[in-house]
Amino acid sequence: MAISITSAFDSGNIEVVDHPAADHVRLRIRRDAGGEFFQWFHFRVAGARGVPIRLDIIGLGESAYPGGWPQYRARVSEDRETWLQAETRYTKDLDGGTLSIHITPTSDFVWCAYFAPYSIERHQDLVARMAMQPGISARVLGHSIEGQPMDCLEMGVGPRQVWLYARQHPGESMAEWWMEGALEELTDPASPVARLLRQRARFHIVPNMNPDGSCRGHLRTNAVGANLNREWANPTAERSPEVLCVLNHMLETGVDFALDVHGDEALPHVFIAGFEGIPSITQRQLGLLQSYKAQLSVHSRDFQTSIGYPVSAAGKANLSMSTNALAERFGCVSATLEMPFKDADDLPDPVHGWSPGRSKALGRACLAALVDIIDDLR
Repeated sequence: MAISITSAFDSGNIEVVDHPAADHVRLRIRRDAGGEFFQWFHFRVAGARGVPIRLDIIGLGESAYPGGWPQYRARVSEDRETWLQAETRYTKDLDGGTLSIHITPTSDFVWCAYFAPYSIERHQDLVARMAMQPGISARVLGHSIEGQPMDCLEMGVGPRQVWLYARQHPGESMAEWWMEGALEELTDPASPVARLLRQRARFHIVPNMNPDGSCRGHLRTNAVGANLNREWANPTAERSPEVLCVLNHMLETGVDFALDVHGDEALPHVFIAGFEGIPSITQRQLGLLQSYKAQLSVHSRDFQTSIGYPVSAAGKANLSMSTNALAERFGCVSATLEMPFKDADDLPDPVHGWSPGRSKALGRACLAALVDIIDDLR
């Protein structure tokens, strides 16, 4: 048996350190541009059909979120369509923090990833499919550092301006699976949710805010090391053109409701982070945010409100983050939706964990909850 491992493909990220034994490989994750973050991995294993193997990813005590590794289980797939949880163990005191993945492939190739990837090719298929739907317009708001288009899909005839955007942090691939579910709902001619929302609002949807980081296999940054969700106070063409072009279009349209879709490495829950600490917060904004969360709890049993991030103190919100920046600038309702890399402990699935399918279902539920507050916006 001669195991070979590669990550030389879209969103791939791993480096081979050594082979302590024929059935044991030690690996290391490559850092994002900028050198600060690393956590996302995605690679292919060949030559291990029918053989139990151990894949150790070492040095994880220095990763972006070391607290994300305990109780985490890696995702594996032999067809790149169905992703299952693998037997996984984290040992804090081994080789600077080691994630050990144990698999016995049943075919010649098996892919391992931090979460089910959402490729740039699938993104292209998604925007092409959606652009052909009745009443949909597709436009390029600008380009990334490396020249990739910043795709935006627009639909709806109502006066309220709704912005949905995902993958500011490219390794949070569940966010674009969420987008696929939301877009399928909004373009379903049989959906009363879609019909009502498109009557009441104009939607502006950016499925991938960070295409360069997505291709490069980054966790959090773009091609020059910018964490895009810390660029909203003063985005520049040199460092964060992705944010700049989206924000410029928001200034043209206005914003009444915005949802920034993410994944969280450590917390095994689905939750929303709001804008409670912005200087100009109003009771109207806060009440609508609470109403939205209450309705989402009704529409999705995966969503909960008991566990999440600490709320910022009054006037202390970080205005470089999009949810805070938009709520402050536009007086709108904005929120950051977080999904887990681990399984969702509130309703666990031991086979798939949190998955593309559950992400898509949550996208549909988030739109159903928006129906319940849409008439109260503005």
